[in-house]
Amino acid sequence: MASVLVFRGFVHGRYAPLFTHQSQLPVTSILTNSKKLAYRSNGLRLYARYSESQSPRTQDLFTSRLQDSVENLPKLVEDIVQTSINTGPRGALRLAQGIQAVIGVGGEWLAELSQSRNSPGGIPSQLQLGLLSPLYLRKLFERLGVTYIKLGQFIASAPTLFPPEYVQEFQYCFDKAPAVPFDEIKSILREDLAGPIDSIYEYVDPTPLASASIAQVHAARLKGSQADVVIKVLKPGIEDVLVADLNFIYVVARIVEFLNPELSRASLVAIVNDIRASMLEEVDFKKEAANIESFRRYLDSMGLTRQATAPKVYPEFSTKRVLTMERLYGVPLTDLDSISSLVSDPETSLITALNVWFGSLLACETFHADVHAGNLWLLRDGRIGFLDFGIVGRISPKTWSAMEVFLGSIATEEYESMASALIEMGATNTDVDSRAFAKDLEKIFSSIQACITIYIDKRFYDFQDLDTEVVVATATRTDTNATAISANLVVDERQMNALFLDVVRVSESYGLRFPREFALLMKQLLYFDRYTRLLAPDMNMLQDQRITIASNRRMTNRNRY
Repeated sequence: MASVLVFRGFVHGRYAPLFTHQSQLPVTSILTNSKKLAYRSNGLRLYARYSESQSPRTQDLFTSRLQDSVENLPKLVEDIVQTSINTGPRGALRLAQGIQAVIGVGGEWLAELSQSRNSPGGIPSQLQLGLLSPLYLRKLFERLGVTYIKLGQFIASAPTLFPPEYVQEFQYCFDKAPAVPFDEIKSILREDLAGPIDSIYEYVDPTPLASASIAQVHAARLKGSQADVVIKVLKPGIEDVLVADLNFIYVVARIVEFLNPELSRASLVAIVNDIRASMLEEVDFKKEAANIESFRRYLDSMGLTRQATAPKVYPEFSTKRVLTMERLYGVPLTDLDSISSLVSDPETSLITALNVWFGSLLACETFHADVHAGNLWLLRDGRIGFLDFGIVGRISPKTWSAMEVFLGSIATEEYESMASALIEMGATNTDVDSRAFAKDLEKIFSSIQACITIYIDKRFYDFQDLDTEVVVATATRTDTNATAISANLVVDERQMNALFLDVVRVSESYGLRFPREFALLMKQLLYFDRYTRLLAPDMNMLQDQRITIASNRRMTNRNRY
């Protein structure tokens, strides 16, 4: 049986075959537009015929790209073979599971499609896109398991790289993951700590404190010292699944970029490599331990240990899959009731958190890149507690320099300066009209509104046209008839990204693409903006003189911790 393999490329704005490989055929030819490519078996001779209308420059460009593809083919094959070897038999298992997931979600899509055919409104656009629609792609990712859930979280956290509809839909990937049975957790502890767990821990709570997509956390007490600790344990089989899936995604990206060289300008393989490196770092708890210790050294060196802390790591009871840490007791920065009972001035605590985090951007090699309420606490002793260093970022001097200007321009409402900073930070192949860009940015920021929902005497009073939701509750004490007032922040994850998405959307309309570190920084600032609205509503986070956004000139201090 003769076989033909056609490699396609991007030529003059259209997809076209770059070359064909064949066996047992005298001549195989493919005609596309006015280009004809053929491969003869005798001597493997390649020729191309162009229309007379094509210029020599066009022919030279096509020939150059063709030569590049031929030269890059051995490297591509080598990468695919090496990646397949590294993946091993687990790749076949994941392929079978992937097929099952596609069949399952595809069945859902077909069922809903058949129902909508008879509806008066026609087929919704969500169904027309099939499994590539945001909804069904998110469902498919959830069925495919941990790697694709983490990939969905990456998409949700990277509006600089992905369309807003997908960013919003994949916010659902942050939902709590099901817990692994405690017997499986104990098996990992025994295997990694090389002995019975009761020789190390006096007590381990079988009910997890938290369960995420890759790990779960259990409360425990150390034997001997009686110190309260938490044990973060990698879920069984997670690393194998991640390696198999990420290798597959890498191979697909390599092939797609090879077949369409234009995608190399968008750095498709570089993005996939970034995702792969980030995910594999997250499942290596030795790296997380190093991130924590780096942050603790920074606090100690800067004299901040009385203001903030991170959990002490017990390296003798930690491995790549097990992380034993000091247990910190406190409350999230969104729990205003509890915060008010711990400190007299919540605003001061927020300022401390901001200064410590901003300082770490310059003083540490990495910064905490996931300061949501579950990871940023006010501790019982009044200090700020930074938890979970599984997701960290690294910022370049160029990005931080532009970021400083960007933040300052937000505070002063200088939109031309803001536009210039974004242009400096982004990558673009075109000239940007900075004045028009500035006017569009001004429209975005001038449309920001607040949202307050007041809950008094068990009744809600809503202002439906506003976004951020602050719930103010009143409760009457039976002994004094006094009214106690408390507040609680209730903000949808999608709402928090709305402003950022608008900034990214208008920036992309001018041809700008931002590095991922910009997205990570902005996401943390949006988290802090939520805390500011709750704890210090009258404070301007970017203008307050008590908050130090350190100058880029101090970048020489970086990499010390």
